[in-house]
Amino acid sequence: MRDELTQKRRDLPWEAVSKSYTFDGPNGKVPLSDLFAGRSQLIVYHFMFDPSWDQGCKHCSFWADHYSGMIPHLLHRDVSFVCISRAPLEKLEAFKKRMGWTFPSYSSGHTDFNYDYQASFTEDEVEKKQAFYNYTLQNPMSSDREGVSVFYKDEEGNIFHTYSTYARGIDMMNITYQFLDLVPKGRRDDRGLRHHDQYVPKV
Repeated sequence: MRDELTQKRRDLPWEAVSKSYTFDGPNGKVPLSDLFAGRSQLIVYHFMFDPSWDQGCKHCSFWADHYSGMIPHLLHRDVSFVCISRAPLEKLEAFKKRMGWTFPSYSSGHTDFNYDYQASFTEDEVEKKQAFYNYTLQNPMSSDREGVSVFYKDEEGNIFHTYSTYARGIDMMNITYQFLDLVPKGRRDDRGLRHHDQYVPKV
């Protein structure tokens, strides 16, 4: 059944990306096409990091703790992976260093990218508690939300948006949760969730 659902995701119609986006990266400004890094497929994790925050979302950080090790396996399969946030690059790089992450991160702070892909919201939307998120109108709860978007670039350089998922839809990207689902006590709850460098060591 999961294989059937996976195929249905891949069979969804593609949307041509006609808008130009430029991101701030370690080597300067780069267009969306360059994020593919010579590959035809690109996965973007919309990492919650509002420009005014001092650190990235602890939940997104929980997910991101799994990313660095998977990069070689994705690259070998014609897939590039990046995290994109609205926070300035300096904050992103400092936070990545603190967390010990090595996956690529880019800032979309000067573009509409996060807004166009329903991962960021205006002050008015947050204040009114109504925005289009996870394919429905609802209270976004924050200026930024979690999500994953997938893109494809053909041989002519045309870029297509092939899939996005949000909220509970990103559940399967967290391998720790998948393992916890197998143990008798399950996931328990997230009230004690911390950035991984802020847990009190267990004796």
